[in-house]
Order: sequence, then C-alpha cells, then structure tokens
Amino acid sequence: MGRHRTDELEDGYPSYKEAKPRRRRGGRGKVLVPLAGSVALAVLLGVAAFVVINRDRGCAGDALPLRITASPDIQPALSQIAERFNKAAHEVEGRCTTVAVTKGASATVASSLGGVGGKAAAMDLWIPDSGLWVANLRARNQDVPEAGASVAHSPIVMVASGSVVPNLKKSFGEASWGGMINAANVANVDGPGRKVRVLVLDPSLNAAGLGALLAAAGVATASGAGEEQLVGALKNLSGSTSTVRDQDALLSSLGVKGSKAPLGIASEQGVWAFNKVKKPEVPAVPLYPAEGTINLDYPVVITAKDAAVRKAAEAFQKELDSESSRKTLQDQGFRTPDGKGGKAISGSAGFQAKAPQAIETPDGKTVARMSQTWSRIKLGTRLVTLLDVSGTMALPVPGTGLTRMQAISRIAVEGMKLFPAKSEMGLWEFSTHLDGQGVDYRETVPVGPLTEDMNGVLRRDVINQKLIGAQAKATGDTGLNDTLAAAYQQMTDEYQSDKINTVLILTDGAGNDDPDGGISNQQILKRLKEQFNPEKPVSVLIIAFGPDAPKGKRQMDALAKATGGDAYIAKDVLEVRKFFLEGMKRRLCAPNC
Repeated sequence: MGRHRTDELEDGYPSYKEAKPRRRRGGRGKVLVPLAGSVALAVLLGVAAFVVINRDRGCAGDALPLRITASPDIQPALSQIAERFNKAAHEVEGRCTTVAVTKGASATVASSLGGVGGKAAAMDLWIPDSGLWVANLRARNQDVPEAGASVAHSPIVMVASGSVVPNLKKSFGEASWGGMINAANVANVDGPGRKVRVLVLDPSLNAAGLGALLAAAGVATASGAGEEQLVGALKNLSGSTSTVRDQDALLSSLGVKGSKAPLGIASEQGVWAFNKVKKPEVPAVPLYPAEGTINLDYPVVITAKDAAVRKAAEAFQKELDSESSRKTLQDQGFRTPDGKGGKAISGSAGFQAKAPQAIETPDGKTVARMSQTWSRIKLGTRLVTLLDVSGTMALPVPGTGLTRMQAISRIAVEGMKLFPAKSEMGLWEFSTHLDGQGVDYRETVPVGPLTEDMNGVLRRDVINQKLIGAQAKATGDTGLNDTLAAAYQQMTDEYQSDKINTVLILTDGAGNDDPDGGISNQQILKRLKEQFNPEKPVSVLIIAFGPDAPKGKRQMDALAKATGGDAYIAKDVLEVRKFFLEGMKRRLCAPNC
C-alpha cells in the first residue's frame, strides 16, 4: 500500500475523487484487506462522532459528580429524574454533570449535619422530607445551610383501615387535630379514647409525627384548650411510638382488630405507596383534618462547598421544576408545591383531589421547642408513693361516705391509670413506729417496673391491691418527715437519668405530728435543699385530701418547692387527673420552673 499524504484528507477523511484504484492481490488478502478497511473506517467514524457530539454538548472533559441524598420516599422518583438529566449531558464549566441519588433517613442526615451521630453524610445536595429538620437545626446552628425551594408536597393526614372508617367516624367524629388531642389525652378516660387508639411515629425520627404534633399544638393554642390537655395527649402518644417503628409498620397495624379502632398519622404519599406496594386486603384511607394540615415540603438544601458543584446542584434544582419532573413526582403519589396531584391521588379510594388547607409551617424556635418538649415528656417515670396510714386517716370525709383512707386510696388508684406500663413505681406506708420502735415507714412494694412479675402477680396489680387494702393505724401519728428523709435519700442514691424521679406523698395534710421527736420541719427543709441536685433532680409531689389539708398547705408548699415539685389539695377523687397532668407539665421546665 502506498503512503497517504496529509493533503489526501478532507476533514479527516480520504478524498475519493483523487484516490487512484489499486491492484489487489489474490488469496486471503482479498477478504482481509476490505475487512481491515471497514474496521478502520468504523473506528474513525466512531471517534469522529464522539468528538462531534461531545463538542456540540460542550462537556468533553472529566465528569462532574453531583451527590444527592434524599428522603427514602422520594428517592426513587428523583433517581428517574437524575437518569434523564444524565442522558441529556448537562454541562457545567466544560464538564458533564453526573447525578447520583442515594437514600438517607432525614432524621439521620439531620443529626450528622448537626454534629450528632457520627460522620456527616458525603453529599452535595440534600432533599429531606421536610423543612422542619432544617428549621430545627438552624435554631441551634446558623451555619447549617438554609432550605431552598420545595420539590414536592405531601400533606400530613390521619389514616385508618377502610374497614373501620364508618365506625371511627361515629365515635371520633370528623377528622380533626382537636379530636386527636381529645382521643389521646391520657387524663380524658371517658372521652373518645375509650374507642379510638391514636398512633404516631416518633417525632424525633419522623417528620409526619413531628408535623402532626405541631399542628395539634397550634390548634389547641388557638382554641384556648388548656396546656394540660396537650401534655396529656403527648404523654399518651409517647407510649405508642415504641410499638410502631416506621410508617409501613404503622400502616400495617391499622388492619389489626382490637378493642379500640386504630387511627394513625402518615403522609398522604405514604398512604398511597403503602396501598400500591403492599396491596392490603383492605386499603388504608387518608382522613384530612378539618382545621387543615402541615405539608411535608421536600426542600432543596445545597451543602456543596465547591463552586462548580454548586452550579451543578443549581442546574439539577432547575430540572426538578420542569414539567417532566413534576409529572414523575405526581406519578409517585406526590403533589406539586402548589398542591396539584396527579392521577395517583385523583380523588379515588378516599384521596382528596383538591389540596387540603395548609397550616403555616412553624418557625425554627417553635420546632425546637416541640422537639425538646417531646424528648422530656418521653422520659420514663421512676416514682415511690408514700401513703399516709396514720390514725386521722380513719376519720370520715363529710359528704362522701368515705374515710380519708378510702378517699386517698382511690386517688392513688386513679393516678396509677395515668402511667404507662414501662414506668417504675413502688409503695411505702408511713406513720409513727410503723416498722418497729422509731421507724416511721414500711416499704410495702419496692420500686421496680410495673410489668415485672412479683410471685405471679404484676407489680402494678400488687400496688393497686395494697392501696385498696390499706388500713389506718388507729394509734399512729404522722411521722412524715423521717419517712420523707429516708425515701428522698433512697431515690437520690438510685437516680436514673432516663427517667423523671419523684417522691409522691398522699396524705390528709395534718402535718408531721411526731410526738416522739424525729426530724423537725426546719430540719427536713434544710436537708432537702442541701440534697437537691438540679443536674440529677428528684422532685417531691404532694397530694392532700380532707378537711385538715389546708392547715398543712404552707409546709407542704415549702417541701415541694425545695425540690422543684408541687403540692395540691384535692377536692374530689377525679381531680387527681389534673394534678398528675400538671406534674407532667412541670417536666418541660424542670428544674427551673
């Protein structure tokens, strides 16, 4: 073969007009030579096409990776959008952007950004399920990037199995946040909670759970409902979070039959996805709160430091606002930021085509305050009850047909109903010389878990039996101060940081009354003030009942105040519900109430 000169090429290809025909040899060369020429031509054409195409796209250089971490529910849709984006070869500073979307639980990512929970996630752009996470972070650290535009919306809804919706509406009424508070209030034992069990996901881990509590709190405040009602609901709901770990588990539990109809909290898209993927025999039905709701808003949070990567993130953010991207999201059960749903939620199977009224998303301080409230109310209880069995407890309470002992016992039993099963409780009785000369108290039931087996009987039942069967010691004086000193020392020594540690005194309020001496009123006050540790607080809660109770109110107030506690005088048995709720409310401000 002859040599080709450079002037024999036009635009990189041979000039066939000028090329002279060559004589070809016989044999195998007749096959190989044309084949070789074809291969060479194909290679040249391929290289030329690559150069021309990438030159037209303007990104022939190295790839520019963009790492996105998204909430697991929206990650599949975003991956589809990213695949189209990558095929379109978007250029940033002469480099092709390549987008990779991985899923990450929003609470986990938020913790890492806030410096909690290990190494921060390796990402350039974050799309959590809610801006509530960002607001909470920025309330503590302004260096956290602000939340940008919303990618999609999904309203927070109540949800129930379709099989129980008719009966649920009869006992619960129209879906509303006010109704949820009434049904969940631990102290409203005669309310809708008798027939309805409210389930929420832990708001420290789930945005729908957090949003629901914020919406309920806002409605309660606007309606003038007492803060105790909200605290009672929070206390009850804190117990339900241990039984349902994620949204699918909650939705699956709605179909389980029981004595109470389960009513859950979830995102609208979560309900759609559950029905589509899990295909339950009876689909879950979204119920839209009458007062409106908070939306999960899936904001864009750009975390990249590199200027080129930030431009790539902004380019992808623009893509997310395109018609094709919005349709992809709608097809996966999401709404557009202006509330428009697609065929997935077009008004069938209980879904509401029109977007529900939106409740304004609370500011960062409000979100942080609710998060703190939840963390404190969720703390367990470790409590020892000191029951007065002195002689005056055998006296009648005018107009009730009860003795003071019977009335106090009923108060205690009623109060026990307000504490969840995971609580740790014990019972002491006190009067003078109750357990031998000079010992004014007797440990009737040691402190421990209410669900612990005690010789075949649960501790909760043992305590109730002891309360109901308690008898006043006819010749006994009160002996309160020595008893309180011993109980307070024990609870301090056995302090548990994951619980609220309390000494509860149930008495007729007659004071110390210890003719044989013992610790004086001044001495017990001095001792409590010295022992109280705000870093490891053990509080004293006193509930008195009977005509003599007001006489000792001043001393009771002093004892409680020394430990950040409270003292109450009950007028009737059921009033104890209010007292316990007020005591729970103090958890939110202790030890600086």
